[in-house]
Amino acid sequence: MAPKLKRILVADPEPGSARLFNDVMREICHSHIWIAANNGRAEKIAETCDPQLIIVCLGDERFDGLGFVRKLRRSTWTCRTAPVITITGVATQGMILAARDSGVHEFLRKPYSMKDLLRRLEAVTLKDRDWVEGVAYIGPDRRRFNSGDYAGPLKRKTDGSETPYQQKINQCLKIIRAAAAAAESDPAQAMRAMLAQATALQSMATDFHLTLAASEFYRHLVRHTQSGQPLTRDLADAWTVKLLAFLPKDTDAGRKKPVEAAEPAQPLMLG
Repeated sequence: MAPKLKRILVADPEPGSARLFNDVMREICHSHIWIAANNGRAEKIAETCDPQLIIVCLGDERFDGLGFVRKLRRSTWTCRTAPVITITGVATQGMILAARDSGVHEFLRKPYSMKDLLRRLEAVTLKDRDWVEGVAYIGPDRRRFNSGDYAGPLKRKTDGSETPYQQKINQCLKIIRAAAAAAESDPAQAMRAMLAQATALQSMATDFHLTLAASEFYRHLVRHTQSGQPLTRDLADAWTVKLLAFLPKDTDAGRKKPVEAAEPAQPLMLG
């Protein structure tokens, strides 16, 4: 884990708690740790120091931890995809779900043991998580959020009927559909989301026609980015027509929630 823990940001307004984490990390590896007691300081360090891991305190009115995580994920900072572990002494279900939906990787409840912390560090440094670059949600794939080796019941209608490959293809297409709908309300993130999905589709698609459609879509996006013109819904819809034809017709049929806001297939675990 050590190479991925050289630079750590601890965003915590409580000095004692921040020092405790600093002391615990000294037992694990030699890390350079920055401590931020407020949002402004945390954002400055994240932007300029490129931390490899970010620890965020929740439940303290002096620091908006989830607001910081959301800003991090939507930023242009180099560390915007860095693993985030939240720590709190008030682990309510609402807080856990809010942390998940903000783009957090792991959740740690106080008081925690060295074993608890090591499990979280191993999860964010040794186990790769798919990254979701959407509009409503930006962060690690929530379907693997702190789930371990889940062996419980499957909850999605499509569970078992799609291959992992098809699930990833469909997820890319759904995000493109959501991004096109947000072309005018959130143009910057909509464009970033569409570019990310177009790149992913080109790299994993084995169907010739899908690869061709993804490549054409990507060229539209790049040309438009270079033109400097504003993104419109009509343009986005026109570019996505060929790609969205590959999305199964019954996808999300009857669902009221946007695809990016769907619950994970596995339950959360505090440890």
